[in-house]
Amino acid sequence: MQNIITHKDFEYAFDINKCYECDGNCCIGESGYIWVNPKEIKDIAKFLDIEDQEFKNRFLRKVGYRFSLKEIKKNSSYECIFFNPIEKKCSIYSVRPNQCRTFPFWDYFKTNIKEVKKECPGII
Repeated sequence: MQNIITHKDFEYAFDINKCYECDGNCCIGESGYIWVNPKEIKDIAKFLDIEDQEFKNRFLRKVGYRFSLKEIKKNSSYECIFFNPIEKKCSIYSVRPNQCRTFPFWDYFKTNIKEVKKECPGII
């Protein structure tokens, strides 16, 4: 099945089927922020069947006035707290934050195409 996603503002396309061949490169690597908004917090907490505050305490870090998903340090790399390294996929995929949903079509990659091609095998 061919699932090619394009975006009018980007010079590349994304083959979603390549996710099955990937080691989860978009979920691992350098440390960064995985921003979540209040609605996403509620949705993920509901998906995990826990209260919003418990979700915040266990899975989020506060950065200024915003929240980001925590990361786990693995050797010299980091991975999202919801990345399943055995299955190489997101354990909250159906309720993942918008930041994750919009990858690889981030404004940053408009001028850093070589970087996203190196990171993501689905870029065509």
